[in-house]
Amino acid sequence: MTVATSNSSPKIGLASRLVNSILAIAPLFNIAKQRARKMMIERAESMGVNWRQIVADLQKQDLDGELAKVQNPQIQYPEYYLKHFHAYEEGNLGWLPATEVEVAAYAVHSRIWNDAQPPVEGDARLRQSYIDIVKEQIATHPQDILDIGCSVGMSTFVLHNAYPQAKITGLDLSPYFLAIANYNTRTKHPELVENGQVQWIHATAEQTGLADCSFDFVSCFLLFHELPQDATRQILREIRRVLRPNGHFALMDMNPYSDIYVKMPPYILTLLKSTEPYLDQYFSFDLASELVAAGFETPTIIANTPRHRTVIAKAALERV
Repeated sequence: MTVATSNSSPKIGLASRLVNSILAIAPLFNIAKQRARKMMIERAESMGVNWRQIVADLQKQDLDGELAKVQNPQIQYPEYYLKHFHAYEEGNLGWLPATEVEVAAYAVHSRIWNDAQPPVEGDARLRQSYIDIVKEQIATHPQDILDIGCSVGMSTFVLHNAYPQAKITGLDLSPYFLAIANYNTRTKHPELVENGQVQWIHATAEQTGLADCSFDFVSCFLLFHELPQDATRQILREIRRVLRPNGHFALMDMNPYSDIYVKMPPYILTLLKSTEPYLDQYFSFDLASELVAAGFETPTIIANTPRHRTVIAKAALERV
């Protein structure tokens, strides 16, 4: 593990600008998007993850019933959230993306490390690398945790394993993702239903509706690369609002300074950008400075994989 030393943000290079011009052409964008999806499915199935069967089995469940339990009908979706994320026309607002989240994570994270470990274990190893750093950097054991951008609950369940005594709130903007999270809780973690340790909230991260100073720890797993910069700034301030004095915020996401991204071939960069509409904004965002502006102390930034970083910031004594 290495500590990132630069606080400035990388510049958008010539290759990246060329890719942007290619993706601005609709037919080429659609080709890249579908190619990226095909590659993920093939990768998952090559390592023994039966993508199609797992998704089909999920879609046989009463997912509409699960949706009714978690959906907030008053939600107004921000315009940025209605984009085509991850090669899906419906973005994050549909059953296909929701039922494919877990298998897609296994595929995307299978090649993070070039060692002998089975590729299918890459996702679990990624999540654990984040937890290891969080526990190393934060001495206290949080009692109330907020998992923003919790998706189908994979990150939430990892947080529960790390802090089994804590109460955890998983918040996401997709009710379809939360429906799967609710289903996974009932079927895979029934003890969390019985003791009420986990709850799911359908809300925007910019305006959670949660009380001031109500959490010891806020966590975001692979969220910020999917946000425009204005939304990121609002979310950082909302996180500061819900944190208690001396509370901590941690995020794990792509590392813009990684050699893997800096030296990525244009073809692969095109496929990546076709599924991530705000990648340039994320890569050029000065996260350390923006955290301080939002009311945090100077963050600690540590590379937890060859292409990811963990960022930990403590709430400053005085809010901005």
